[in-house]
Amino acid sequence: MQMTERTGAEYSYVTYEVLDEGRIARIMMNRPRQRNAQNRGLLVELDDAFMRAERDDDVRVVILGGIGPMFSSGHDLGSSDDRAERSGGPAGHPTYLFNGGSRQGTEQRMLQEWHYYFENARRWRNLKKITIAETHGPVLAAGLMIAWTCDLIVATPTTTFADVVGTRIGMCGVEYFAHPWELGPRRAKELLLTGDSLDAHTAHQWGMVSRIFPDDELQKRTMELAQRIAGLPTVTALLIKEAVNQSVDNMGFYNALNACFSLHQINHAHWAEVTGGESHLGTPEFGVPRWQDAGPILPRPMSEA
Repeated sequence: MQMTERTGAEYSYVTYEVLDEGRIARIMMNRPRQRNAQNRGLLVELDDAFMRAERDDDVRVVILGGIGPMFSSGHDLGSSDDRAERSGGPAGHPTYLFNGGSRQGTEQRMLQEWHYYFENARRWRNLKKITIAETHGPVLAAGLMIAWTCDLIVATPTTTFADVVGTRIGMCGVEYFAHPWELGPRRAKELLLTGDSLDAHTAHQWGMVSRIFPDDELQKRTMELAQRIAGLPTVTALLIKEAVNQSVDNMGFYNALNACFSLHQINHAHWAEVTGGESHLGTPEFGVPRWQDAGPILPRPMSEA
């Protein structure tokens, strides 16, 4: 069967280019006005771009970044694109009609989130190429989820990381719940319970961030790192990745992800029940402030690093 490749021009929400004589693919989320919030169109295109790099035997390393002032603000919670995609009208995204889209209630939400948030992320984590998240600006909530799927994370000195879904929408975390593995169990609890942000240097000390590059050299230095890795024999790079990932899976990572995805769905179902079906997220009458009224995200105090 002949595969039909998309060209970069056919993407609306991401860009795709191959560099270094085809050995490196650069994928950039491209919704700068929405701070690269993840609407369904972006997620579907991002998956297509990752799978395109997967199929290309010349590609050895994939760099994932974001165009505009930040890497990603997380899930799209109501932009005009998001509302149109969910509308069922001419601008509706077709994926809302299958993969559980025709079901009802918790079943519908669980299946849709499993396909487009959870299983997407897990598939990208297991990509048979080395992946580097090139982060800058605030990386929020599901922005963390996408960065955590990558083998390495690089950042600038001004990059910050936060998951505010607990403090701002009453959720126990995002669908791909890697927090205890990336941060450690007590630090994960602290940051989820407070909504505080983590600066790049602390994230580096904790082992989540691999390298910190100057803001004006981020792309150049990330590319140099990718070129170093691309110089390894492909089998060596692949088996290093597989050895580490399989070690973590045998420690329980894979099963923990599945269990925590189920807890995430229980959390949604709780809010849907107590709000009488009006919302699957926490609302002000239940002690969860409106996102717009929650104030700035506070940094975790440096003295407590």
